Amino acid sequence: MNFLSVTIVTWQLAGICVAVVFGILVVLVFVLSIFTLVAKKTADKARSVKTSYESNKQAKTFAQASDEDKAAVAMAIYLYEQEQKNLESRVLTITHKCDAWSAQLNPRL
Repeated sequence: MNFLSVTIVTWQLAGICVAVVFGILVVLVFVLSIFTLVAKKTADKARSVKTSYESNKQAKTFAQASDEDKAAVAMAIYLYEQEQKNLESRVLTITHKCDAWSAQLNPRL
């Protein structure tokens, strides 16, 4: 077996491996740059839609609100207060009644 021929094949194989890895890295960088461009375009489009929505949206004062808006706010407040009353009615309060039996069982009372 010729040592020189084995060495040349080894160097050729190593060169091919390095070229393949470098080629894969170049393709990966290219794919990631394409993804970056797509993400930037999507973000710019979303940002432009958001700014156009915010420029069209204006806050109304109570005097400018329609009757439907006022009724919706009043109904929401009413339902919220009803829910608070329902939650308070579910509270169980336990009071301790001190009698002879509990005084004998627990001398601290």
